[in-house]
Amino acid sequence: MRFLATIACLALSTSLMACMPAPTAQVSKAVSDGDLARDALPAMQAFAPGAPIAATRSNAEMAGDFLDLVFRMESGRALPVLSRFEGPVTVALAGAVPSVAPAEVQRVIGRLRQEAGIDISLAAPGQAASVMIEFQPRRVLRRAVPSAACFVVPNASSLSDYIRARGTAATDWGRVSQRGRVAIFVPSDTSPQEVRDCLHEELAQAIGPLNDLYRLPDSVFNDDNFHSVLTGFDMLMLRVQYAPELRSGMNEAEVAARLPAILARLNPAGQSIGGARRGLTARSWIATVEQTFTAENGAKLAGAEQMVAIARAQGWSDGRLAFSHFARARARTPGDMVGAMKDYHEAVRIWRATPGAAIHAAHAEMQLAAFALSAGRMDEALRLTEAAVPVARRHQNASLLSSLLAMRAEALEATGQVDAARAARLDSMGWARYAFGSDAQVRARMQDIAALAARGQRG
Repeated sequence: MRFLATIACLALSTSLMACMPAPTAQVSKAVSDGDLARDALPAMQAFAPGAPIAATRSNAEMAGDFLDLVFRMESGRALPVLSRFEGPVTVALAGAVPSVAPAEVQRVIGRLRQEAGIDISLAAPGQAASVMIEFQPRRVLRRAVPSAACFVVPNASSLSDYIRARGTAATDWGRVSQRGRVAIFVPSDTSPQEVRDCLHEELAQAIGPLNDLYRLPDSVFNDDNFHSVLTGFDMLMLRVQYAPELRSGMNEAEVAARLPAILARLNPAGQSIGGARRGLTARSWIATVEQTFTAENGAKLAGAEQMVAIARAQGWSDGRLAFSHFARARARTPGDMVGAMKDYHEAVRIWRATPGAAIHAAHAEMQLAAFALSAGRMDEALRLTEAAVPVARRHQNASLLSSLLAMRAEALEATGQVDAARAARLDSMGWARYAFGSDAQVRARMQDIAALAARGQRG
């Protein structure tokens, strides 16, 4: 399930990094008469196929990850058996299908076939599909599941199916021993990037692991939502789930006994890497995360302080500690800028030392670049964005990429590099059209970042 309040949010405001929904059509009066408000926007950018982000951890560690992903729900509830599709998987689209969706579905299906070895394809016209992806307006989906941007349910082929069966054994994943019909629900009135992100995560969970784990640095199966598209780790987990040595109905002990040989065959490089299974994340920390990112004002800072305290008490030195610092930095802004910057720097330090967490570090570096831009430290903003732009591009995160390029454009212009600034700004707007959708939202994002730079130049 992908949550409405995306945790790794990117929205900027002139008060610095307040985490807000996507920009509205309202723009700053200080810059609304400029070229950006008048000119036609460039064409929408799109990512070319690229090499997936590889899995780089030990097989012993990833065996534990697989068991926790497959035999647990996000609520912490245990699942009695492994479930999967037995036989070919077919996919169909229904509802108010956005124009970008068919191509995005084809791309992710192609990756699942090639990288995960799954027999999956689009259903023939009139064929009953194994996985039905239904697009509905966001307001309709919110009535069904208020907290979800998109979600997946078993034993349904439409939203009306799900609503009729909601609360019964039919829609209980704990009662599913073999998958037959699954429905995915995605908003029809959202940006191309959110459509793609929902398709990647929900299709992977429709056919594969149902859980999300905050400890994973290299996966979309993580409620922090830093990763936008399926990674090499995710594809490995799916390949394991559909390994011929496994079958639907196996319990955890039966699967665990077969995992070492399966992983040695599928990922021989992981045999020589050190690492052991890590324990499940404390439910107290997960509950605090959920409360913190929906809280207001002082309660948000109190929650973030508790996240840091729990992470330290648990002895974590991984991405969960970094994420706690990231949350506290956001909560401290704009009232305690010095403290916020310290927390962002600490998050960057931890994430840079964590394999698979480069995209996490890039998010924090974007926050630091915003501080630098607002303070008039243009050389620092250029250094931070130069490091983060290729990471955002490689991870196919258009919202992060467009924001970084827009910051870079403002810093280049302020330092007299006018031609380079124009090129970066045009590139930024093309990616922003994919990330945010409407022209008004693209212009609002550019205006917000321009306002940060104007503040820095005023001193």
